[in-house]
Amino acid sequence: MARYHIETYGCTSNRGETQQIEQALREGGHHPADGPEAADVAILNTCTVLEKTERNMLARAKELDAETPADLVVTGCMALAQGEEFQDADIDAEVLHWDDVPQYVLNGECPTITPDTETVLNGVVGILPIARGCMSDCSYCITKQATGKIESPSVEENVEKARALVHAGAKEIRITGQDTGVYGWDTNKGTSLLPELLDRICTDIDGDFRVRVGMANPKGLHGVREELARVFAEHDELYNFIHAPVQSGSDDVLADMRRQHAVSEYLEVVETLDDHLDYWTLSTDFIVGFPTEEPADHEESMALLRETRPEKINVTRFSKRPGTDAADMKGLGGQTKKDRSKEMSEAKMELMAEAYEEMVGRTSSVLLVEDGTDESLVGYDEAYRQVVIADAQERGLEIGDTVDVEITSHNTVYAFGEPVERAQLAD
Repeated sequence: MARYHIETYGCTSNRGETQQIEQALREGGHHPADGPEAADVAILNTCTVLEKTERNMLARAKELDAETPADLVVTGCMALAQGEEFQDADIDAEVLHWDDVPQYVLNGECPTITPDTETVLNGVVGILPIARGCMSDCSYCITKQATGKIESPSVEENVEKARALVHAGAKEIRITGQDTGVYGWDTNKGTSLLPELLDRICTDIDGDFRVRVGMANPKGLHGVREELARVFAEHDELYNFIHAPVQSGSDDVLADMRRQHAVSEYLEVVETLDDHLDYWTLSTDFIVGFPTEEPADHEESMALLRETRPEKINVTRFSKRPGTDAADMKGLGGQTKKDRSKEMSEAKMELMAEAYEEMVGRTSSVLLVEDGTDESLVGYDEAYRQVVIADAQERGLEIGDTVDVEITSHNTVYAFGEPVERAQLAD
């Protein structure tokens, strides 16, 4: 039986793919090694979202090629979209689709994969990829070349996977996919099944757990926004959190990006959730410096940022990705992109600081999911805002505990909490 070493880069969807690979390998009798030097096979699950990421993936593949005495397998988005890059860099690796990795490592052996197979967890966090692929055709995106169109398992299948995670000890389930908002479009005549799936997970599964929904593009969310908002309002198990990447505040730029949604649709999603939820987190993404982005377009993005006031914002400077339509467009100067990124990033930090400052004095229910520094533990409150309890381990708290805390201060991107006894809450 092989000893394997696996490394994963990129989004939670990629980490979900890694969990499925590991599940198949462990069921086949293989075991994780202490490091690449001790492995019979090293597996690199790659990301290719930015040009810098691509360079990092090639560099890490070269290191693993040198460190691993036996085979190197490269999979993930860069492997599928730009597999030839590894050969061109003289890296001796087998470039494979995610699904093909277990069979390559198993070398013809047949693992027994059943619905009740033991689930691989990352501590108390279970990652549940609900579908593969998306329905978008964004002009700048290379990932679609790796993942293709949406393929959605049934609601029942995903509920059973979620149930297995909870039974295996998951306290937090992270729903992932290239675009969770279009889950079910391929089987449900272009209407999302996400609200039904979330309702079923919360209703049908016994246990103490929370659920976070991963990235969902505004177009998929828009058609089910009322239904989705009601599901969030009805179920305490759901973090009141939506990651809806708008990418630009200009409809002209969105059209050039082929993003499918209009700014008005994004705003209607936000307004609907505002109507149903008193306390929730909006997360979004902006690309600055897209080739057709004029100064007025950038100002529209800045205005949209200030209007919707997301609590979590990812700002990315546009970079050309090989094989995409946007790569053929005449780009903006590096200084222009740098200046626009700086302006938006400064506004982002101001908005995040204000959101966390407003939390101070609030009492929240926090699920602890990971170690911090020293004696601290890190968790998330009802709106999936990060909270650190500095002396958690001294107090006897453990990962997986849910604790009521009073928010005492913040550090712009996370808050600090002090545990509150339930007797005090009743007073």
